[in-house]
Amino acid sequence: MATFPRRTFLQGVGVSMALPWLESLPVFGADPGSVHANGNAPLRFGVLFSGNGFHKDHWWAEGSGAEMKLGKVLEPLDPFKEKMVFIRGLYNEEALKGNIHSSQTGNLLSGAPLANGGEIRSGTSIDQLLAQTYGQSTKVPSLVLGCEKSNPSVHKNYSMIYSSHISWSSPTTPTPLEVYPSLAFDRLFKDNVNIGDQSVLDAVLEDAADVRRQISLADQRKLDEYLNSVREVEQRIEQAGKRGELQGWKPSLTEPNIPRPADGIPQDIGEHMKLMCDILVLAFQTDTTRVCTLKLNNDHSSLRFSNLGIDYMIHHLLSHQESDDWLTVNQFFLKQFAYIAERLDSISEGDRTCLDNTVLMYCSSMLTGSHNANQLPVVLLGSAGGQIETGRCLNYLDQPNRKMCSLYLSLLEKYGVKLPQFGDSTEKLAEV
Repeated sequence: MATFPRRTFLQGVGVSMALPWLESLPVFGADPGSVHANGNAPLRFGVLFSGNGFHKDHWWAEGSGAEMKLGKVLEPLDPFKEKMVFIRGLYNEEALKGNIHSSQTGNLLSGAPLANGGEIRSGTSIDQLLAQTYGQSTKVPSLVLGCEKSNPSVHKNYSMIYSSHISWSSPTTPTPLEVYPSLAFDRLFKDNVNIGDQSVLDAVLEDAADVRRQISLADQRKLDEYLNSVREVEQRIEQAGKRGELQGWKPSLTEPNIPRPADGIPQDIGEHMKLMCDILVLAFQTDTTRVCTLKLNNDHSSLRFSNLGIDYMIHHLLSHQESDDWLTVNQFFLKQFAYIAERLDSISEGDRTCLDNTVLMYCSSMLTGSHNANQLPVVLLGSAGGQIETGRCLNYLDQPNRKMCSLYLSLLEKYGVKLPQFGDSTEKLAEV
């Protein structure tokens, strides 16, 4: 059998597509001195965010393991209770100072003080710290996705840039947010975005056939499933473009590589979100990136949900209703989280699944639409390769150390990043 490098790619003209974990190829970690020199799949870190909090009566969990009981908002996660950690009572002290959406979102992943009065300053977020350290060994250090465009306006002396970005590459630089599925897809697989409408999969089929002849039957099936999933995402992006949704026209070789801005919000937010979820899964499955944030909407969001039959009110105003429709929207967001978890859990990586080798964190900038940020909603799925005991509910509400940044210190250590301080915390959460 041929010898393959640690980072095995399918190659085509202008295209490089990383292979998924295959038992018969030492794709991950074969280089001497590698963090994963034993050939195990790497760890991943993903954050999903939705703005404006959740229904006050239905965000809760209690118990442990298979017997854990979930509030109605979290019901979509029922199949993953044994791979879940529900965390109550954590907060960012700096986020309480403005008591508005912007001041509660811009530092969600950093705990940093926020500047106001025309200045923009937050702190480097946990995902970007990981991208600058752990993520440097991948083609894309981090993927920052969104389903609602950034809002550049100002609200009560705070920039709405804070409401639009949870990922910050530096204290003064919100990480650029990719809201177009086609461009996010291209970033994963195309070496030059100017190659136009060429199919990524068609470009690598010849190389894939060569690899297929050298792997086991089980890995051949896994490779086929992977290539089919790439094709499916390509086709869905193409169809959405033809309908005039999500991205508008596509640039060709003779046109600038600048997509036409879509008018208003995407016509089908459900399709938009699912595409972004699938792109996150492909990114992790291929080890193209190990760090991803997906912002399903902005805080102070203007999204409407015609796909749910709820288009009479924007998301932000709906969050103040505590109605059945608000609960339906909450569950719709958690279904995206569950969809990603289901996809990752179906990907075998030796003795574990891709979900087992990941930490997925779902969070919002407030517990409820009434701007309650003195405790934040947090759910973890996955165990970081067995490092986190799952199937638990943790309550820090009456504990002396209940800082979100204490959670981040604990999580960073799972990825080999040990810091004496992150944000406003110098103490890890011992239970995580």
